[in-house]
Amino acid sequence: MRVDYLVVGAGIAGSVLARQLLEMGKRVMVIDEPSLSNSSKVAGGLYNPITGRKMVKTWNGDVLFEYLDGFYREWENDLDESFFYSIPIYRPFFSIEEQNEWMAKSIEPAYISYIAGIKQKPFCEDEVQNPYGGILLNKSGYLDTATLLKSFRAYLVKSGLLLESQFNPNKLQKMGGNYTYEGIDFRHLVFCDGHLSTTNPWFSWLPYRPVKGELLFIKSSVMPRVIYNRGVFVIPLGSGMCKCGSTYDHGQLDEIPTIAAKSELIDRVKSLVNFDFEVIDQKAGIRPATKDRKPFVGRHFEERNIWIFNGLGAKGVSLAPYYARQLALHMEENGALDDEVNIERFFSLF
Repeated sequence: MRVDYLVVGAGIAGSVLARQLLEMGKRVMVIDEPSLSNSSKVAGGLYNPITGRKMVKTWNGDVLFEYLDGFYREWENDLDESFFYSIPIYRPFFSIEEQNEWMAKSIEPAYISYIAGIKQKPFCEDEVQNPYGGILLNKSGYLDTATLLKSFRAYLVKSGLLLESQFNPNKLQKMGGNYTYEGIDFRHLVFCDGHLSTTNPWFSWLPYRPVKGELLFIKSSVMPRVIYNRGVFVIPLGSGMCKCGSTYDHGQLDEIPTIAAKSELIDRVKSLVNFDFEVIDQKAGIRPATKDRKPFVGRHFEERNIWIFNGLGAKGVSLAPYYARQLALHMEENGALDDEVNIERFFSLF
C-alpha cells in the first residue's frame, strides 16, 4: 500500500490532523494502539475563551475560536454523530473589584465578542455560589472527545485507514526520500503520539512537561443550565450527569485514578456549586504538555520528512483544528507556521 502520510496516534491531535489531510485529498494511514494512552478519551473537552485564575483571554483565541466551531460541526455532519456542544460558561467573580474590572472590559473590542453578559448580582443561586455575580461567556462549550474519537476510529477502520498496533521505530525503513513500514510506503511520517513522544527517538529532545489530570463524573437531581468554571469546571452532560475537573500532577505520571485527586475535586466542586451530588466515576490521563505551554509543530531538525504535531496540553480541543490545518498547509504548500508553535524555537536543544 502506498500513502502520502503515516500518522502515528489517533487521539485528538492525530485524528484532527488525519481529517485535515483527508479533506485536502491526501492518502493517509493512521497507526494507533488504543491501550497505550487514555488522555484524549478522558479529556474534559472544554473550549473556553477566558481562562485561568486571573481570567485572561485564551492565547491566540481570536483565530482559534473563529475556526473551531465550523470545523467540528462539519465533522459531526460527516460522521452523522453528535459530539460538539456550544454552551455558555459562567465564571463567578471573587470580589466587587473583579466585577468592576470586567464591567469595564466588557465594552473593549478585544473582549466584547466573547461576553454574553455581566451579572452584578447572584445568578442561578440554586446552582452556583456567586455572591458577587459573574461573567457569562459565549463562543464556549465542550467536545465529547470519547464519542468523536470512537466515531472517527470506526470510520478509519471501515475505510481501511487504521493499523491497530504500537508503532515500532525499528520497523521503519528509509528508501531514498520515502519510507516503508510493515508494507506501507509513504513520504511523510507525522508523530501525534501524546506523552509517549517523550521516548520517541526523533523528538525526545523537545522540552515536554507531561501532567496527569483526573476527572470526576457526578450525578445530581439538579441539572446546571450552563457550564460553571472557577477553580474547577462542572459540565452538564444530561440526565443529571456532570463532568468535573481537573487536577494537575507533574509527579505521578500514570493513568490510575487516586483518592487524593478525588478528594481534591470533591472539595473544589462543593466550593463552587450549591447542590448535592454523588460521585459516579473517576478517570485519569496524561496530558502531553510542554515547557512553554505551546504546541510542538513542525519538521525534524535532520529528517526532513518526519514531523510532529503534539504538546497540545489541556487546550487540545481549541488548538488542534487551527494548527492541524496550518501544519497540513505547511507540509503540502510550504505555508508558514506560527513562530510560537514551530519546533525550530527549540533547535538549539537538538
